[in-house]
Amino acid sequence: MTGTVAKPEGITNPPIDELLEHVDSKYALVAFSAARARQINAYNQQLEAGLLDTIGPLVDHTPHEKALSIAMHEISQGMLDMKLQEGTPTQHSDLDDGES
Repeated sequence: MTGTVAKPEGITNPPIDELLEHVDSKYALVAFSAARARQINAYNQQLEAGLLDTIGPLVDHTPHEKALSIAMHEISQGMLDMKLQEGTPTQHSDLDDGES
């Protein structure tokens, strides 16, 4: 059969294994990429209004690409670092200390 080979797009590109190299867990990947996608959406809205308070996409993208896909490409290329902010819950809670 002749033709073209399908190029993966969307959630399959970049591969999940590649994305997980840059974060601690799948949960962290979801939270991190969703937060960045919200920033990209805010940037696009501010761009239309003439206000620029947030940082726009750091990778080349096509006009039809969704903000979440752009965020995942940024993560896979190592352009973003995920860091906990002051006052953010950590993996350990008071219940894990064995106190009753």
